[in-house]
Amino acid sequence: MSERAEPAGPEGPAGVKYYRLDEISQQNSFKSTWIIIHNKVYDVTRFLEEHPGGEEVLREQAGGNATESFEDVGHSSDAREMAGEMVIGELHPDDRHKICKPEETLVTTLKEETSWWSNLVLPALAAAVVTLLYRIYTGSE
Repeated sequence: MSERAEPAGPEGPAGVKYYRLDEISQQNSFKSTWIIIHNKVYDVTRFLEEHPGGEEVLREQAGGNATESFEDVGHSSDAREMAGEMVIGELHPDDRHKICKPEETLVTTLKEETSWWSNLVLPALAAAVVTLLYRIYTGSE
């Protein structure tokens, strides 16, 4: 099922082993556990029991794209180096569009100058209104 990829231009270095998505998805057992992180295929089978987060964390991602989960945890440079030793190949270029990509969120920040008006007057005005309402409420009894 796997195929040896020949150089496909500047992006595909010779000797890279490509795996199809259906082949990777079948590797989700205790005997063979593969995951995809940034289009690289990792065989984490021997690492299941050693994983600091527990083997169930890897098992949940077995046979699929673990990129978002891997990045969300914020792995150390040592962990990334260890992961590099488990790379067995790459996801076939034709299958890369099939894996779920994390949704990109657009964060727009506006540099807004804060003024004394919003920092001082509005809270003081709110405090005055609350005080007035409290005096009206307690004075009517």
